[in-house]
Amino acid sequence: MNTDESSLSLPSLPGPEANKLAVGSRAGGAKKICLGFLLIVSISAQQQAWAEDPWQAFTLTQPVAGQQPLVTETASAVSVVRRRANFKDEQASLPARQAANWVVDSGDNLGMPFMIVDKAQARVLLFDANGQLNGSASALLGLAVGDDSVPGIGTRKLSSIRPEERTTPAGRFVVSLGRNLQGKEILWVDYENAISLHRVATGNAKERRAERLASANIHDKRISYGCINVPVEFFDRHVSPAFSATNGVVYVLPETRANNKVFASYYAVE
Repeated sequence: MNTDESSLSLPSLPGPEANKLAVGSRAGGAKKICLGFLLIVSISAQQQAWAEDPWQAFTLTQPVAGQQPLVTETASAVSVVRRRANFKDEQASLPARQAANWVVDSGDNLGMPFMIVDKAQARVLLFDANGQLNGSASALLGLAVGDDSVPGIGTRKLSSIRPEERTTPAGRFVVSLGRNLQGKEILWVDYENAISLHRVATGNAKERRAERLASANIHDKRISYGCINVPVEFFDRHVSPAFSATNGVVYVLPETRANNKVFASYYAVE
């Protein structure tokens, strides 16, 4: 058997049948062309309708699913307004400024007047509840350098307290006005350890406490058993009125470690 390409051709048909087939073939081709044209016209019309629809027009221009570009959102920096204490014209130390700004910004004073005791500068600064400086003064402090009280020192006789134990403890203290055994008004700072802020004690002339308060030498300010002595006028004019109807907070700054090591919630206000 011959297996060349001529052997695979279709058999020929009689004349009339061949004519019918040819005509049918041409008709079928024309029908297909017509249908294709109608499909193109339909798609074009649909695209025109979509183009007139804003949402559809948008989707026509988008990549297909799986090819969507990655959208990276950049969070804009949020500007945080920090609150600060108003020191007015006071030349306070940096640790004192930082501590007062933290108190005001954080609201750690809980709406009460507060005081900063700057041991390193032997100075006290009194603020109202909103952080406005109301007054400042020189102060006498504990003889010994240190930020902790000796356990049980509040119940001991003064004569039994050794020089190295006479410290003014650092920390945050909720304070209130009270009276000592002689009936004199004082501001209780650390009641348990018998630490108070009061008018300068001048009973022992040899200690020259009034003179020490006026001295420019910070070393002269270390003389007490731990209590904080301030000028009489400052106590009468500022301390007593500030705490007469409310409690307050006294922040005794440390002198042997940083502020954040003493105040648990402390942070720097830039």
